[in-house]
Amino acid sequence: MARTDSDMTQGTIWKHLIRFSIPMAVGLLFQQLYNTVDTVVVGQFVGQEAQAAVGSTGSIINTIVGFCAGLATGASVIISQRYGAHDREGLSKAVHTTIAITFIVSLLATGIGLMIIPFMLRFMKTPEDVMDEADLYLRIYFSGVAGVLFYNMGSGILRAVGDSRRPLVFLVISALLNTVLDLLFVLGFEMGVDGVAYATIASQIISALLILITLTREESAYGIRWSRLRIDRASLKGILSIGLPSSIQSAITAFSNVFVQSYINDFGSACMAGYGIYNKVDAFALIPVQAISMSSTTFVGQNWGAQQKKRARDGVHTAIVMSIASTVTLGLVVYFLARPLLGFFSPVEEVVAFGEKFIRIVTPFYIAICFNQIYAGALRGVGDATMPTVIMLCSFVVFRQIYLFVTKALGAGFLAVALAYPMGWIMCSTLLYIRYRGSRLVRNDIQ
Repeated sequence: MARTDSDMTQGTIWKHLIRFSIPMAVGLLFQQLYNTVDTVVVGQFVGQEAQAAVGSTGSIINTIVGFCAGLATGASVIISQRYGAHDREGLSKAVHTTIAITFIVSLLATGIGLMIIPFMLRFMKTPEDVMDEADLYLRIYFSGVAGVLFYNMGSGILRAVGDSRRPLVFLVISALLNTVLDLLFVLGFEMGVDGVAYATIASQIISALLILITLTREESAYGIRWSRLRIDRASLKGILSIGLPSSIQSAITAFSNVFVQSYINDFGSACMAGYGIYNKVDAFALIPVQAISMSSTTFVGQNWGAQQKKRARDGVHTAIVMSIASTVTLGLVVYFLARPLLGFFSPVEEVVAFGEKFIRIVTPFYIAICFNQIYAGALRGVGDATMPTVIMLCSFVVFRQIYLFVTKALGAGFLAVALAYPMGWIMCSTLLYIRYRGSRLVRNDIQ
C-alpha cells in the first residue's frame, strides 16, 4: 500500500485536521467493534450474566492496556516532532526504540495481567453468578494482549507522520474478522465468553502483523530495519518523559473506574449489563472528539517541531470548534434514540432500562469532554505531558473517588453514582484550560 504520510506544517489547518481525523474516527469506530461485538453476541445468544461478565472487564483491561497506550502516545509525539524537523536519523532511532520497548512491555503486560485477575475481580465485588465467566474472559484476553499493544505502537508510528489511512485499513480488516469469528465460535461451535475472547485476540494479532509488515516494507526513515532494532537512550528518554506520565494517568484513571464499577456492581447483574451497554453507546458517541484530539496532538507536534507556534495554536482553536460541533450533534442523537440503540445490545427490558438511565443523566455533559481532550492533546504535542497527567489524575481519580465515597456515605443512590463522570469532566476541563493559557504554546506570543 502506498505511503500516505502528511506534512502538516503548511496548508489549510481545518483541511489537515479533517483529512487526518476522519480515517482515525473510522479507525476508532472499528476498534470499538471489538468489545462491542463481543457484548452484542453474548447478550443476544448467551445470556445476561455473560454480558455482564464481558462488560465489566473493561476497567481491568484498560488498566494494563491504557498504561501501554500512554507509552505509544509518548513515542508518537517524539516521532512527530522529529518528522516535522526533518531529522531522519533521529526519526529512525525513535521508531526502532519504540518497537524494541514494545517487546518488553508486551511480556510485562501479559504476566502482570494474568496475575492480577483474581484480585481485581474480588476488589470490584464481582457477583458470584458473573465471576467465573469474567475470570475466563480475562485470562484468554491477557494471554494474547501483545497483539493490541503492537498494533497501537505501530499505528502510533504511522499516525505521527500523518498517515492515518493504513492503520485504518488494517483495523477494519481485523474488526470484520473479529465479528466473523465471534459468530462462528458462539453460534457454530456453541462456545460462550471463551469464544468471543479467542475471536478478539486472534483478530488483534492479525492487525499487529499487518502493521509490522507494512513498517518493515517502508523505505522511508520511519521504516523498521530489524537489524537496527535497539534502544536509543535519547529516544527512550524523550518517549518516557512524555509517555510515562500519560501511561500513569491512563492506568490510574482506568483503575479508578474499577472503583466506579464496584459501586455499579452493588446494584446487581442487570445494572452491570445496563452500564456495560451504555458504555458501548457512549464510546461510539465520543469517537469524533477522540479522533480530533489525536489529530491535534500530531498537528501541534509537527508545527512545534517546525517552530511555527502561532500555526500550532490556531490548530488548537480549530480543533475545539470541530469537536464541539460533532459531539453536540451525536449527543443529541444518543439522547433521543437511547432505547432503540440500547435494544440492539440486549433484549432484556431491565438491562435496557438501566442503560437508558445512564444516558439520560450523562449525555448533557458531553461538551465538557471536548475541552479537556483537545487541551490535553495540544499540551502533549509540545512535550508538556506531566501537568495534564496530574490534572487528569486529580479530576478523574482523586475527586471522583472522594465524590463517590461522600455520596455513598450520605446515602445517595443511582443518580449520584451516574453523575461521578460528568463532575470529573467539568473539573478537568477547567483546570486544563488554565494550564493551556499559561503554556509555552500561548505565553510569549511570537510568530
